[in-house]
Amino acid sequence: MKKNSGFTLLEILITTALIALVMAIGVPSMSEFIKNDRLATQINTLVGHLALARSAAVSRHQSVIVCASNDQASCSSTDWADGWIVFVDVDASGAFSAGDELLRVQQPLGGGNTLVSDAGAVVTYDNRGFAPNSTGSFKLCDERGTAHMKSITISNTGRVRQGGGASCT
Repeated sequence: MKKNSGFTLLEILITTALIALVMAIGVPSMSEFIKNDRLATQINTLVGHLALARSAAVSRHQSVIVCASNDQASCSSTDWADGWIVFVDVDASGAFSAGDELLRVQQPLGGGNTLVSDAGAVVTYDNRGFAPNSTGSFKLCDERGTAHMKSITISNTGRVRQGGGASCT
């Protein structure tokens, strides 16, 4: 008598049910993980660019500006979610112009996230690394709202610290 090899219908149904159960538990968790990771990455990128600007201002003894930019070539936006640029303001004009040195360019934020600031659309570090006219907070939010918000605050001395925002607006 020849023995059949293969799976029975019962074995296939049990395996399919186990795969469906693992997927039902894992996919929503992965979605939350991706959203949390995106928020952390985006706020850390902003913090890194602000730290770069402050360090460059001190080391070069010149003003360095971080400003919202929707074309990644000028301070052309008031919405930080459009992206931003970091540049050495060689001519002290307060805007990116010929002769200024572009240090970093940030593309628009992904995932439909919003980044709002009560410090305005420009953060300026003077030659001492201070940001006296750029104090305030940045709030980064996604569609989940304030419960998952990431925020940073810039002080007069140019120091950036986590926290400081109460809502996403």
